[in-house]
Amino acid sequence: MDLATCSYGEYRPDMGVAIRTTAGHPRFFRQPVGGHAKLITPTRQLLAANLPADAYEFQYRRMLNEHGIQAIHTELAVLAAANAGGRLVLLCFDRMNKPENWCHRRMLARFWAESTGEEIPELGDNCFDAPHEQGGLF
Repeated sequence: MDLATCSYGEYRPDMGVAIRTTAGHPRFFRQPVGGHAKLITPTRQLLAANLPADAYEFQYRRMLNEHGIQAIHTELAVLAAANAGGRLVLLCFDRMNKPENWCHRRMLARFWAESTGEEIPELGDNCFDAPHEQGGLF
């Protein structure tokens, strides 16, 4: 499966099929969306907790593990099939243009790589890996 991540603001249609991974709809986003990856979308409860990156990642990974990599893979495969097998670009609001920025989509990319051995590239500009991201938490 061909996956990538990006922010809504940096996404371009030539990158692949836009897939929402956010609890809310982006009001400013005018591109067609090929679906919503619900199993990898952070819960509103997690978002409201306003946690620092390491605590957020711990809770987010707990959620991903509860769903299981097979269910997540199946959901993404269904979205890919519904979109003619094209590259899925998993989108959220956060831009990675500063070293201190972080978001769930890059946490997902690490989780996916650890679980499947497959890398998910970031397509947004100036992607930085913050120190807590080196090697992950688990």
